Amino acid sequence: MTRRLLDECDADDPILSVVNLIDVFLVVIAALLLAVAQSPLSSMGPFGADKVTVIRNPGAADMEIVVKDGSKVERYKGSGGSGQGAGVKVGSAYRLPDGSLVYLPE
Repeated sequence: MTRRLLDECDADDPILSVVNLIDVFLVVIAALLLAVAQSPLSSMGPFGADKVTVIRNPGAADMEIVVKDGSKVERYKGSGGSGQGAGVKVGSAYRLPDGSLVYLPE
């Protein structure tokens, strides 16, 4: 008689489903914490850096550079070209044996 009462009690206990939901929420919270900790732009407490530079799609036509300095975020997008333009050469720069640079205008 007591065995039958224990079996019925275990099967209909609503607290068991609540315990399972708590386990699922703990796994979700752990995954979210890992995602936030791995984000390069997060600055949570002493673990975040003050200045971070992220390059998205390097070398591609839609390259983007994101610079975060403290709370200021700047985005630079590539034009799709590779350094081409309508510029004019204005001089030459030479490196001396001691490592210094000398600029000579034309």
